[in-house]
This record gives sequence, C-alpha cells and structure tokens, in this order.
Amino acid sequence: MRGQIKEINPMTLIHPKAASHSTSEFVPSGPIDIISYAISACALGQVLVARSDKGVCAILIGDDPKLLIEDLAARFPKATLVTRETIVRDDVAKVVRFMDNPNEGLQLSLDMRGMPVQRRIWEKLRGISSGHTVSYTEMASCVGPLATARMVAEACAANPIALAIPCHRVVRSDGDLVGYRWGIERKRALIENEALA
Repeated sequence: MRGQIKEINPMTLIHPKAASHSTSEFVPSGPIDIISYAISACALGQVLVARSDKGVCAILIGDDPKLLIEDLAARFPKATLVTRETIVRDDVAKVVRFMDNPNEGLQLSLDMRGMPVQRRIWEKLRGISSGHTVSYTEMASCVGPLATARMVAEACAANPIALAIPCHRVVRSDGDLVGYRWGIERKRALIENEALA
C-alpha cells in the first residue's frame, strides 16, 4: 500500500564494526554518524529515504527493501543506520507526493556527501526545472570549462539522492534515456510524469 512505512529492527542494522561486540562493549573512536531511514511503497516501487543530522542524505528507489538497505549501507559504510519513522516521516511523505504530483515540487534540506566536483554538479542538477531535460554536454557547460559530459555522467551515477538531485532529467544529446541508477523505465516514467504535470 502506497505511503506505508516499513519498520525494521534497528539491532539488525548496526554498523558492521559493531557486529563483533555487544552493544555495551562497542565504543566508537569518534563522533557517531547516525543515519535514520524509513522505507515506503511508492509509484515506482519502494523508496528509502534517509536523513542525517544535517539533512536528507539518500533517496533510493527499487523493488526490494532489503536491497535498498544494503545500498544505503554501502554508500555510508561508516554510519550507524537506524530505522526511525518519526525522524523521516515528513521527508518520506514529500517524496511520495512528489512522485504522484511533480507540480508540488520537492523542498528538502539536503546533506550532499561527495567529492567537490560531484557536489558542484549536483548543485547544478538541482537547477533543472521539472518538465525539462538537458544533455550531459549541456550540463557540463553549465558546471564550468573543465567539466566534461563523462564527469556529469559519473556524478549522476554516484548520486545517492534521487529526485531531490534530479539526475533523471539528464539525457543523451539525441534525447535517448541512458544511465539511470534506478532503471531506465523509472527514468522514463519520471520524465513523462513531469512533462504532463
């Protein structure tokens, strides 16, 4: 059912470094990076939304909740992942509503983690209006003289925050839909839905 949050036992999601210790024995060597997340059904299957203390750090789309959690863990290997519906409930609701009605927009505070060039490209991607697409080459020219279409494609592939960083709006120069981390059919559905909105 769309919009339903799935709760998962947080004790099964403690960072791998803690797995060999009891909870009382594990003492982190530095500040704890806690990422709270929840999973919901959505128009495109399942969506995982994760938030750090700085903002939304991941929006992952797929079919299998367990694979989404594995993807989150792989992207943030040093973080402690915890299911906390109360922390991300509003973010999840905004994401699900946006998929249904792109006209609403998607206003979220983001915690964009990546290399400086990736973050620069992601910021530029956020400027692409809903209902519009640009080519990888066009986006590279917006980023700066040293940027290339390949750099844009690599930043899109590394983007952990689907929709809010709208890499689905970047297409090939001939308009062909290529290179969407969460599947070409989802990319097509998002672009078509935004064009109709």
